Amino acid sequence: MRQPPLSRHPSCAVLALLLAVFPTGSASAAPPEAAGSAAARLGYYFMASKAGEMALARSAAPPSISARASVLVLATHGYVTAAKGSNGFVCIVERSWANPLGAKRAKFWNPKFRAPICFNAAGARSVLPRYLMRTRWVLAGASRSEIRRRTQASWAEGKLEEPSSGAMSYMMSRSGRGIGGTGPWRPHLMSYFPRAQAPAWGANSRGAPVFSGTSDATTVFFVLVPTWSDGTPAPRFK
Repeated sequence: MRQPPLSRHPSCAVLALLLAVFPTGSASAAPPEAAGSAAARLGYYFMASKAGEMALARSAAPPSISARASVLVLATHGYVTAAKGSNGFVCIVERSWANPLGAKRAKFWNPKFRAPICFNAAGARSVLPRYLMRTRWVLAGASRSEIRRRTQASWAEGKLEEPSSGAMSYMMSRSGRGIGGTGPWRPHLMSYFPRAQAPAWGANSRGAPVFSGTSDATTVFFVLVPTWSDGTPAPRFK
């Protein structure tokens, strides 16, 4: 099967705010911009249980990594620490506003979207904060135009930083939703660089399991892997 173009790959990253655009299922509930109150606007995005969200977040990486990682869960004013880890990794479940600001409205506000991701220490320090900041704005009621303005101002004011050396993340969960159609895309790793060049990795070349995209002064490389985080085989790359 021929691989879809980069604009349909998930990421995450930031991914956190640098995730590549990928297809999502159509939203079954009103997105925030159409909701009549703050409670209605936000209620669709919370999971039924803290334990369920933690388990989904950990599914982003193999248990040998995620079992000792810190886990953040979504709360009313942003993400909070649900478990403190010991290996420097941080696992969360991203919501649909991790998608690029230019994504279609239904995609950006899709309440069914769930993207488990685990950042290593460098990624948690330099990439994850962008998504956490955006999340706080969303929960406070910011529109996409306001988020765009605030993001530009944050870069200008030095509140955001380029990816640290070695920044990467795992997205190997087979339990994500709204990532590739109505379910997960393919298990992959993501590496973050300050405006790296795709040819250096052979990215986006026919037959290569490496893809890349650039946003917010950062290039994200997606590397497909053959198994899900639970060790079961993933769809073959062709």
